[in-house]
Amino acid sequence: MRKRRTPWGALLRNLLLPAICILVLVGFSTALNGLNSGHEAEDQRQLEEALRRGCVACYAAEGVYPPNLDYLKEHYGVQVDDGRYNVHYSVFADNLMPDITVLVVKP
Repeated sequence: MRKRRTPWGALLRNLLLPAICILVLVGFSTALNGLNSGHEAEDQRQLEEALRRGCVACYAAEGVYPPNLDYLKEHYGVQVDDGRYNVHYSVFADNLMPDITVLVVKP
């Protein structure tokens, strides 16, 4: 006995299956974008934390906070990707913790 093919079977195969595949791909793309965004925020937080630790290490060793960001990079090995981050380093006094703000540079 042969099965009779209905037009619904062809419709499901020709329209519904590609639509489901597209929805799955869009879902994966959205998930990857969310992961990427989370990594950027974590990298930014880690850089700011590394800068603060470098400032504290300088204060512990020398008795004053670093006068500028270049001093911190040169003497305490802090590395900043200038193409990716913009660091605002503001010193008020030698004995007060500098104000450090790390911003992500958008291309």
